[in-house]
Amino acid sequence: MSPLRCVVHKFGGTSLANAECFRRVAEIVSARPEQRRAVVVSAMGGVTNALVRAVELAGAGDASYRDALAELSSKHDTAIGQLLPQDVADALRGRIERDLADVADVLHATTLLRRHSRDVLELVSGYGEIWSAQVLAAHLSASGQPATWLNARDVLVADSDVAGVPEIDWNTSRDRVDRWLARQHALPRTIVVTGFVASTPDGVATTLGRNGSDFSASIFAALLDAEEIHIWTDVDGVMSANPRLVPEAVTLDAMTYDEAMELAYFGAKVIHPSTMAPAVERGLPIFIRNTFRPELSGTRIHSDAQSAFGVKGLATVESVALLNLEGTGLIGVPGTAQRLFGALRDEGISVVMISQGSSEHSICFAIPGAHAVRAREAVERAFFAERHHGQIQRVDVATDCSILAVVGDGMAGHPGVAAKFFSALGKAGVNIRAIAQGSSERNISVVVDAADTQRALRAAHAAFYLSPQTLSIGLLGAGNVGSTLLRQLASESARLRAEFDVDLRVRGIATSKRMLLVERLPDLTQSREELERNGEPLDVDRFVAHVRADHLPHSVLIDCTASDDVARLYGDWLESGIHVITPNKRANTASLDYYRRLRQANRAVGAHYLYETTVGAALPIIQTLRDLVQTGDEVIEIEGILSGTLSYLFNRFDGTQSFSALVAQARELGYTEPDPRDDLSGTDVARKMVILAREMGMTMELADVDVRSLVPEALQSGSVADFLAALPNHDADIDALRREAATDGKVLRFVGSVSRDGRASVRLRSYSQTHPFARIQLTDNIVLFRTSRYHENPLVVQGPGAGREVTAAGVFADLLRLASYLGAPL
Repeated sequence: MSPLRCVVHKFGGTSLANAECFRRVAEIVSARPEQRRAVVVSAMGGVTNALVRAVELAGAGDASYRDALAELSSKHDTAIGQLLPQDVADALRGRIERDLADVADVLHATTLLRRHSRDVLELVSGYGEIWSAQVLAAHLSASGQPATWLNARDVLVADSDVAGVPEIDWNTSRDRVDRWLARQHALPRTIVVTGFVASTPDGVATTLGRNGSDFSASIFAALLDAEEIHIWTDVDGVMSANPRLVPEAVTLDAMTYDEAMELAYFGAKVIHPSTMAPAVERGLPIFIRNTFRPELSGTRIHSDAQSAFGVKGLATVESVALLNLEGTGLIGVPGTAQRLFGALRDEGISVVMISQGSSEHSICFAIPGAHAVRAREAVERAFFAERHHGQIQRVDVATDCSILAVVGDGMAGHPGVAAKFFSALGKAGVNIRAIAQGSSERNISVVVDAADTQRALRAAHAAFYLSPQTLSIGLLGAGNVGSTLLRQLASESARLRAEFDVDLRVRGIATSKRMLLVERLPDLTQSREELERNGEPLDVDRFVAHVRADHLPHSVLIDCTASDDVARLYGDWLESGIHVITPNKRANTASLDYYRRLRQANRAVGAHYLYETTVGAALPIIQTLRDLVQTGDEVIEIEGILSGTLSYLFNRFDGTQSFSALVAQARELGYTEPDPRDDLSGTDVARKMVILAREMGMTMELADVDVRSLVPEALQSGSVADFLAALPNHDADIDALRREAATDGKVLRFVGSVSRDGRASVRLRSYSQTHPFARIQLTDNIVLFRTSRYHENPLVVQGPGAGREVTAAGVFADLLRLASYLGAPL
């Protein structure tokens, strides 16, 4: 295969779970441009575990292994029937049934012996790959993509060293591969190769152990002189941190072999270090890609994947114990470490991390938590004499620990990396038990209490992680708020680039009818005019595709509309990895199912969804609520004036002007929604109460809010113009309420409230002149948080809550917050 460009692809069990997955894999393979390819496959999802379980059952004398084999037969029969023509399917079924009969014979003998040997386990556990390779090759051929399959046991020779690590006989394996290729008279473009399996020099079936199929991919890439390796799995690539623990984690575009091996050692979902050895030796790039999202480029692992930023990723090892050996008898005594770690070696205990001070007074090391007791006993035996004579004062074991590591080649020679790391943990209240760093400066590891693991990881990620800093921005809605945001961006973009190296690149603007797609808007202050001159009819799909550019690392859509139709697209955008920022309340007050979908997409995909401005413009209302909840405070009630429009109206409604005149004035100033009835009806405030209730963890729908509308029943329908024209006819009714409140020394305020018992209301209420709600200014919003901590004296957030300037500023703040999340040093 060497004269033509060859690429090796590897698909794991999750990528080959069923017939639909096989079709997806076939589509991916068929769409690839290389002239020759080897496709290394694992067994169908769950098959290897089932085979191992069958061997264990047989070894225990349990005849139910037959049921396990029957289930495997059915699983493959179903997939074959859905993928292949009848004649091809029948032939393949026959081959698999013969294999299963052979397996059954072996397991029957195993039941008689009532124990299973390693050879039996190695033989039986590798059949899954043999079956999946034949299924995929047959499906590709039946789909018009000629393919053949290669049983790696026929060509790959491996034996295990004393530690059980597979050692490849490269010369024999290459010779056998060359002879196999020579026997193929018309070699098809695709060879499907069994992963995981091999043969010993004696011809006995064996396997390559943990992550064996990944190792197979790297081996065959070397044997076939491939140019690159693509590992297809169920994740988008290598993440900067575990997304289960750090929702802000992002997919890394590239990393070095060394970085990948460091992260893999610390449990990151990369590939096993042994997998990379043949690739490292030959300088082959490895791509980690998502079978279920093949359009993504994934993570490229290579020798030249250098980054200008220090830390590439963070990882943890959990369920760790920390053992500390301390005493004056350790100082200046040669061979102490050799005795210590020799004792652990004799017990078969692996040391995860070592730390020792230059005084040599103590040495500590981390081990798997399950081995803590044995490790302590081994150390106490090894140093019995020193303990007896008082030269060793302490042998302590701290259980329930975790290791947190920051990894990156760019950390070397970069002052302040450790300081930033330790400072972030200190500010988060995380105690560091032990520290280790090698002279390569590629990895700094600390041991922390298990209870602090997530807090430590998130604190370090937030303070440390640096990713590319260019954001591709698409703005939907170039009206009041949108145009003001563009003006603010124009004013600050140059400063942000100069001071923080943040490139906020507006590449698309859209209204309800037109859109403008560019590489970069040269003058944001002229964007509306540019849209009118060079815009085209709106095509949302094209707009989104343009913003999500392959050559830019991050994309964000900013929705400054009030559209339900646009809000319904957030889920698709987030699930495709596009960040969303919005002051539009529609999405967060849609059905609970949709709301949960948005939150799930944020967690699962890593795309950020920022909506601080949906409640109080630029006021930190949502963030304050999150801080209260996440720090363990119990929110009893939230009560607030959450409409800048209605705040303005009732601050000005003192009898000198009619209510209808004030409404018209507020609309002219841009304080209202496009239709003022959205404010006066209480719908806008009700939406905000639903958003706050859901942030509290309540399952509230918009219909659950008791809303007392200010819109006269007769004016609830019709055009905006008709409403404004008829509103003066109803001034007397609301003026009567004002006079009644004034008689009692009170003022009218339109207030929303939500309590922990699930009740929510929006209505006009009267308050004394001393109440905080009576002392607000113009368009101020004000929110009172009554919590377990702030019960007698509520926590108050107050400030301007309406108007294009403050709302746009709030969106701008969310944009900068996103840039910070993505690594900008803001």
